[in-house]
Amino acid sequence: MRLTISTSCPISLLPRTPSLPSELLSSSDVCLFGAARIGSSLFNELRNAVFAKVAQTSIRRVAKSTFLHLHSLDHAYHLSRHTGAMSRAVDRGTRGINFVLSALVFNVFPTIFEVSLVSGILTYKFGLSYALVTIGTLSVYAAFTLGVTQWRTKFRVQMNKADGEAGSKAIDSLINYETVKYFNNEDFESNEYDKALALYEKAALKTTTSLSLLSFGQSATFSIALTTLMVMASQGVVSGTLTVGDLVMINGLVFQLSIPLNFLGSVYRDIRQSLIDMQQMFDLLSLNSSIKEKPGAPALHLEPGEATVTFEDVSFSYTPEKMILDGLSFRAPAGKKLAIVGGSGSGKSTIVRLLYRFYDPSMGRVLIGNRDVRDVTVDSLRRQLSIVPQDPVLFHDTINYNIAYGRLSAGHEEVLAASQMANLHNGVQNMPMKYETQVGERGLKLSGGEKQRVAIARAVLKDSPVLVYDEATSSLDSITEQNILGAMRRVIKGKTSIFIAHRLSTIVDADEILVLGDGRVMERGSHLDLIQRPSSFYAELWAKQNTLVTDNE
Repeated sequence: MRLTISTSCPISLLPRTPSLPSELLSSSDVCLFGAARIGSSLFNELRNAVFAKVAQTSIRRVAKSTFLHLHSLDHAYHLSRHTGAMSRAVDRGTRGINFVLSALVFNVFPTIFEVSLVSGILTYKFGLSYALVTIGTLSVYAAFTLGVTQWRTKFRVQMNKADGEAGSKAIDSLINYETVKYFNNEDFESNEYDKALALYEKAALKTTTSLSLLSFGQSATFSIALTTLMVMASQGVVSGTLTVGDLVMINGLVFQLSIPLNFLGSVYRDIRQSLIDMQQMFDLLSLNSSIKEKPGAPALHLEPGEATVTFEDVSFSYTPEKMILDGLSFRAPAGKKLAIVGGSGSGKSTIVRLLYRFYDPSMGRVLIGNRDVRDVTVDSLRRQLSIVPQDPVLFHDTINYNIAYGRLSAGHEEVLAASQMANLHNGVQNMPMKYETQVGERGLKLSGGEKQRVAIARAVLKDSPVLVYDEATSSLDSITEQNILGAMRRVIKGKTSIFIAHRLSTIVDADEILVLGDGRVMERGSHLDLIQRPSSFYAELWAKQNTLVTDNE
């Protein structure tokens, strides 16, 4: 069988696409359409660019204020804080500020305007019943969103708390990784971190599942409303009061409204979460330091020969159960070397903290230059003091940076001079990068002696009239110690120096030595006076240390 296809069919019988009249669509109309789309994209990006400046400036100011406020808090807060949790709270809070600002400007206000516009059009074109259904739907949608989001808030709080604990555990463990390795506790640390992550996982699952419930409820609410409006419009078409075009228009308006409305629902959820994140950061800003300056307090200026340090009947305790200092009184004359010795817990380090005004005494006064430290600004007080701590902690930067930190305006030659004074220069010159050598986190790339010499150089560079040495040479060998002490004798000329000492060999040249016990001065005098006194605690301590040295030799 052969199939024959005839080609004689007239072309006029084939279907044709109807052509539009040329007056309905012109080249200029198409160009205007393209220009409108380009303009829409342009203004949208300009909006983002302008707002980015506002948002980032706000975030920067808040973050800086928070950072500065944390540094202004007292010593007691920083002894109890969790660095990881605090860092994450600030990070989440600054991100939350950006989201809240952008959501309010670009989503909430435009959506409110669009809802009002759609409701007005529906009322004007189709009657009040359509607008009432739309407004009622929005009310139910908003109430459902607010209620469920409020219920979900506790899950976000739990999630943030677990996240902060996990961050604290991770940072604390990594900072102390040497201790972890010394005691073979890698698995223990990993398990402890996993426990914190498990709490975060549990809270995150609750957050996610409750979010799914919220999203479904929002979608169902809007779908019911759209179906109701379509039924009403269909009945109007059947009765002849509405056209098919009206039905399409209603569907288009309401459906167009669903896009920003659904987005607004998610925006509200995220705004709530951002506000929670921001609250944690603002809670940090609400913390108050117990160390406060008096209104209008003057700056402390010390003329040469005025740097006298005096403790008058000072009493202090960290807890009510144990008194650390109990009516302590002593005087360190300007330009003299005062040494303080005593057993562990006798209050030697507490004296330094009170001097720096990390704490205020519960009774008595601390004076510098005959001025109560509570009557002057904290900044000016600490500028008059230099310290070499027993356990110096360095920044994760270069040796040059860590020395220059004592006085940021110092030039490189001054840094070199301070380094030579601390007997550090020759060792640095033997390093490949010399003064640009990275010291590692907390200075872990340097030996204990090198860290202490960097701390000594930093204190020397600060060039304050009062110098405090909290067992400054404890990690140095005897030869280096004597070299540094010889240099220090030149440095402290004309300055008031306070030596907190365990090794009595470092303070034999002190003008006066105080022996602390039970929060008071048990003995005082020069080295020769104290070792010659009968039943002297200092003489007993001197004999024991010399016996240990002899035995070790």
